[in-house]
Amino acid sequence: MDPSSGTPIIILKDINSETMLPIWVGAYEANAIALEIEKISPQRPMTHDLLRNVILEMGASVERVVVTELRDNTFFATINMKDRGGDSVMIDARPSDAIALALRVDCPIFVNEEVIKASRNTVASEEEESVSGSEDEWPDVIGEAGDLPM
Repeated sequence: MDPSSGTPIIILKDINSETMLPIWVGAYEANAIALEIEKISPQRPMTHDLLRNVILEMGASVERVVVTELRDNTFFATINMKDRGGDSVMIDARPSDAIALALRVDCPIFVNEEVIKASRNTVASEEEESVSGSEDEWPDVIGEAGDLPM
């Protein structure tokens, strides 16, 4: 949770480095992600469970989720799938929904390098505005989640 706004945050961490990407999300999406991470099954399928079930019943598969862009402080993502015939299908999605689905189908989550760079620049710009005279720079590799500016 972002302590200043009370908004839930998803923190994506690179499995090969210490790089992290914070993404602020809505309460419903955060709950859907948390339920899946904790392996808590609601009595009735949630929206992301329904989406997974429809995809699988139609003979398609989710190959990966990609956070593709950061524009005007808004993240964008795609769900990359294969249809029954093996053809690629790319669906536009909010990152929070794409991540909730990825957890349910156990597929990898990727972030375009440009998004990481844009996120660093955005946070650095916000820090410069809020902390005048600070000489701290956004690190090449983000440290622990507690080190993230909130």
